[in-house]
Amino acid sequence: MLEYADKLTRTPSAMRAGDVEALRGVGFSDADVLHIAEVTSYYAYVNRIADGLGVDLEPWIWGTDR
Repeated sequence: MLEYADKLTRTPSAMRAGDVEALRGVGFSDADVLHIAEVTSYYAYVNRIADGLGVDLEPWIWGTDR
């Protein structure tokens, strides 16, 4: 799952049907695969929107009050 999420995040154009098959092969259902893809993609989307708008991280994320 983590390898799939990492690949989808870093090199989305390299995703292939075999990536989904690998998840199915270790027991993930089609619904599970959909949820993994949705959460991974949504996280990337939200971060790109925030980066594109210049949104700063909240101070608590850094563990300091920057």
